[in-house]
Amino acid sequence: MALPSVLQSRLRLPVIGAPMFIVSTPDLVIAQCKAGVVGSFPALNARPKELLDEWLTRITEELAAHDRAHPEAPSAPFAVNQISHKSNDRLEHDVELCVKHKVPIVITSLGAHEHIYRAVHSYGGVALHDVVNITHARKAVEKGADGLIAVCAGAGGHAGTLSPFALVQEIRQWFDGPLALAGAIANGRSVLAARAMGADLAYVGSAFIATKEANATDAYKQGIVTANASEIVYTNLFTGVHGNYLKQSIVNAGLDPDNLPVSDPSKMNFGSGGSSAAKAWRDIWGCGQGIGVLKDVPSAGELVERWKREYDAARAAL
Repeated sequence: MALPSVLQSRLRLPVIGAPMFIVSTPDLVIAQCKAGVVGSFPALNARPKELLDEWLTRITEELAAHDRAHPEAPSAPFAVNQISHKSNDRLEHDVELCVKHKVPIVITSLGAHEHIYRAVHSYGGVALHDVVNITHARKAVEKGADGLIAVCAGAGGHAGTLSPFALVQEIRQWFDGPLALAGAIANGRSVLAARAMGADLAYVGSAFIATKEANATDAYKQGIVTANASEIVYTNLFTGVHGNYLKQSIVNAGLDPDNLPVSDPSKMNFGSGGSSAAKAWRDIWGCGQGIGVLKDVPSAGELVERWKREYDAARAAL
């Protein structure tokens, strides 16, 4: 299992910080990359769309300055997430900017498209696609994705239902390229477990929401550090795609988390809250099942340092 050259020597820990709506902005991405893990953000977080050019310029310049000042510990590469669903009318604009800035890693979601992968490959970038089953995984590789992200049961936000043991094993029967694993990973031991299972990288979201640099409200961050796996609700109501959300945020929106209606998937969206005034991601908080071990709100750098100690200790104990 060989990682692309951009990832082989620049990671302090084999982790990709997952792109999260609203939460992931340049502040978090830069902090993650300086700490030695891949930082990422959804292109749609930059609003209006013209802001994306500014974000990419800032991230590129700040990481380059860090690398000049710290040649012994260069930053990890960053990634941009493209929602490649037909509902995203910004897609072509945002892909063009990724090409302009030579974004090292592009992550596609909700649709694998050959023209996106050709654009990323035109400047030597790496394209990853997130999948929840084998059918989607095979299609993504056939269309030109370099690697896969297995989004398994327990992952925050849009997530699948398969056990990571099942999905990773099935993927590894036929695919030996880069593979990341998402689903309830919230400490250094879990990162090592993902590697032992057959993944190259851990794909982590919820733990980074409860960091100082994350663009999340204090209530959201505290909701994560005080909750546990039993307080996660899996529903497609809020975007048309099934995902995991923090129960308390659903209650706060005046809804009964135990009796939510089912949404029409054909009306997929990324901002509506179904029949309520609450909006997905802003009011209804995406969150994974691994949060029970998160008990404070450190900086992203402090979190990575803690996980590195846990990862090394777990590996030494084997």
